[in-house]
Amino acid sequence: MATINVNVDEKVKEQAKETLEYLGTNFTNVINMLLRQIILTESIPFEIKIPKLNNETIKAIEDAENGKGLSKGYNDLDEMWKDIEKEG
Repeated sequence: MATINVNVDEKVKEQAKETLEYLGTNFTNVINMLLRQIILTESIPFEIKIPKLNNETIKAIEDAENGKGLSKGYNDLDEMWKDIEKEG
């Protein structure tokens, strides 16, 4: 057996680890499957592309990043219910 060391973002690693655990597997198994698929297909076994976003989606992302059009956040449940009652 050989060892491969890979640098990855900590958050990405943790999210992937949780998903793999849910699926009943781990990084070692998945990396071995990936490497075998690379050998079998003589390629990267999945499509790699930059997603194309339309103008509406780009604007929605920009608005969300700038806090525009988002609903009000609450730290107080009573305040939230008062606002709901005002709207109704």
